[in-house]
Amino acid sequence: MKRLTLILALSIGCGAGLAAVLGCWVLNRPGLRPGETPGAGITEGHIAFLLRDGRIYNASRAAQKILAGLRFEDAGWDQVRARLAPAFPDLPAQAPDRTLHLHAVDLPETRLTIQPEADFLRIELTGRPPTAAEMVLFLLQSAELDMLRVAMASIPSPFWESDATGWVIWANAAYQDLSERAGSEALETPLFDLVLPEASETSRVRVSVRSNQPDAPAWYEVTTRNTNATWLHHAVDIDAVVRAETAQRNFVQTLTKTFAHLPIGLAIFDRDRQLALFNPALIDLTSLPANFLSGRPNLLSFFDHMRENRMMPEPKNYTGWREQMAELVAAASDDRYSETWSLPSGLTYKITGRPHPDGAIAFLIEDISAEISLTRRFRAEMELSQSVLDAIEDAVAVFSHLGVLTYCNAAYRELWKTDPDSAFAEMTVLDATRHWQMACEPNPIWADLREFALESQDRAAWGAELMLKTGQSMECRVEPLVGGATVVCFSGAAPRTIPKVQNLHLSTEG
Repeated sequence: MKRLTLILALSIGCGAGLAAVLGCWVLNRPGLRPGETPGAGITEGHIAFLLRDGRIYNASRAAQKILAGLRFEDAGWDQVRARLAPAFPDLPAQAPDRTLHLHAVDLPETRLTIQPEADFLRIELTGRPPTAAEMVLFLLQSAELDMLRVAMASIPSPFWESDATGWVIWANAAYQDLSERAGSEALETPLFDLVLPEASETSRVRVSVRSNQPDAPAWYEVTTRNTNATWLHHAVDIDAVVRAETAQRNFVQTLTKTFAHLPIGLAIFDRDRQLALFNPALIDLTSLPANFLSGRPNLLSFFDHMRENRMMPEPKNYTGWREQMAELVAAASDDRYSETWSLPSGLTYKITGRPHPDGAIAFLIEDISAEISLTRRFRAEMELSQSVLDAIEDAVAVFSHLGVLTYCNAAYRELWKTDPDSAFAEMTVLDATRHWQMACEPNPIWADLREFALESQDRAAWGAELMLKTGQSMECRVEPLVGGATVVCFSGAAPRTIPKVQNLHLSTEG
């Protein structure tokens, strides 16, 4: 960019020098004599041209070199002023209505005369003949100017120069090609809607090209810089950037709509630990006001307000609370933060921290009160069922459809002198029948019992008599249960020893 700016500056300087040197080729010349028609005094050796009705009417051959690139039928005072401004910066913004004499910058011998004549405006450059050194310098600058013109023409980015109204004075090949593709009626018509900056400012704006296809605009980032009386513009194609930003914005909107229906509260903090995204469920779960969350609070302020609303466990002290928050952030950054919070209100929250790209952190807040309540209720029912089984005097063992021992009561443990719950491995029907077989006299039912426990269809209850090696007899009943489970009951053995409670005697005293 610096090299391009240097090239533009050199181009303007060379153009100004060329105009000044060409101005030195002619001597002072008087204006039109009385009765002389406009344009009659313009000779090929002078640098002079006429403006009529705001357009260039006539110009000498030397003047045509200075005005090269301007269309005489379209170019008016603004274009002429922009072309001569580098050498004569004091040119007025409007065409003068009286004779005006200006001297070139650093070349006081070169004079610009602007003289109204009838309905014409005569503009003439006069000065002393150039010296040999000035001619050599002119030739060198001309060669350099040609090189700079080739360089500017080969730049793929649009470059152009405009006046104060935005009218294009000069443009490189890339701009001309863009103008043709955009369907512009004339090259001088501006393609971009630009607000020109102040004289000392450089602006950079993002703008689309005026096109006959409004549904598919081409986006550019245009840099504008003031150079005396004109403005230089450089446009960079940012279509890919705009499309990526649009796709990202649409993706975020889609995620936001998706998150809006999630029952889990979501809070995403950016790398600066400020809240960047949240969903409505977070408001319901944390009782934090929407205006507070929309204000993008930092992470500590977010959890501070949760603590004040009693939506998280109360810390023992504030210092410890700050240390805990620092540990929480560190754990979430490493994807190892997951806690269950039991709140004073009776609710139970599960908090999970997850790292996100670019140093962001996401926290998921889930209400698991129903799940915890269901688990507790299930555990209570299990304990009640176990208590009921323990109250039965018969020894009971329940096997799942896979033949794994799932339940047994206290009478079973006392009868067979075993505790399956304390075993490291699961006890299967094969393990149980082998244990029973070792404690009983020989009996052919064990194979049938194992086969029955592993079958799932066409099962009917049955029973058999067993004799323990201690000489005690008992009855074994095998019955199917729902889901392919099997219950085995042993009854008639020695009764359980139940501690007796001494009789209570009511006192008659008092």
